[in-house]
Amino acid sequence: MLTFVLWLILLVICWPLALLALVLYPLVWLVLLPFRLLGFAVEGAFGLVKALFLLPARLLGGRV
Repeated sequence: MLTFVLWLILLVICWPLALLALVLYPLVWLVLLPFRLLGFAVEGAFGLVKALFLLPARLLGGRV
């Protein structure tokens, strides 16, 4: 009987949290999307700078 009551308490506590997570996950994803795009842009810019710095070594035949 105690196990059944504990399961009922868990059900009452967790289903609102599950519904809240189900609703909020897409909203959080949409809010964080610009930061992901900014991360891709910054990573690309750093890659370009790295390529520019390593270009002379690559032209001279270094293994970089």
